Amino acid sequence: MLTNDKLLNQQNGDSNSVVNIDSHSISKPTISSNSKRDWVLLNVGGKHFMTTRSTLSKEESFLCRLCQHEPDLKTDVDDKGAYLIDRDPNYFNVVLNYLRHGKLILETNLVEEGVLEEAEFYNIRPLIELVKDKIRERDRRKFNDCATNRVYRVIQCQEKEVTQLMSSLSDGWKFEQLIGHSPVGSSYMYPEGEFLCIVSKQYDRGTREDNNTCVSERVKILQERGSRM
Repeated sequence: MLTNDKLLNQQNGDSNSVVNIDSHSISKPTISSNSKRDWVLLNVGGKHFMTTRSTLSKEESFLCRLCQHEPDLKTDVDDKGAYLIDRDPNYFNVVLNYLRHGKLILETNLVEEGVLEEAEFYNIRPLIELVKDKIRERDRRKFNDCATNRVYRVIQCQEKEVTQLMSSLSDGWKFEQLIGHSPVGSSYMYPEGEFLCIVSKQYDRGTREDNNTCVSERVKILQERGSRM
């Protein structure tokens, strides 16, 4: 703020007037007491977390009750005034981030069951349901991966039988590799030498197949040849 008694050396026609500004008139930014009171310090398993009451109060939970100005839950505080909570800080970080943005984000060294344990302790119902859905989805995906397997068979055949054998593959059997070999001790590949033909088939363990009805005659022949190996 400019005042008349602070204007010096101002002369008529002088364009380079010197102006003194009252330094007391420049206000400094201040933090309201309400803003300060919104921040909360938590000590979870020896690790400090700084967050706000509005974040902890997004869901009705243990944390919401704890951080009220007049809490109905009593807990000890450390020398910094942080609320002491005897839980795993790594999983609490997941819980706190969920309250911040509503998403479940897991680091590679954490598992869903650990988050579920913490969510149940803090009684955060939406997070509990979300983690349970994630666990069911994960287990279903693992089951589907394990329920499907690929069966490999090695079939011994003569050179003149290779083309016929490969053209006769059906019922899901797929050619994988052809390996040529000669009689033991021979370094020469005979024109009429034997070959090993490797074939595979996708097999669903959860489906019980009747070999008499689901396997064609051609595949039976391949299986019989492979059983001789």
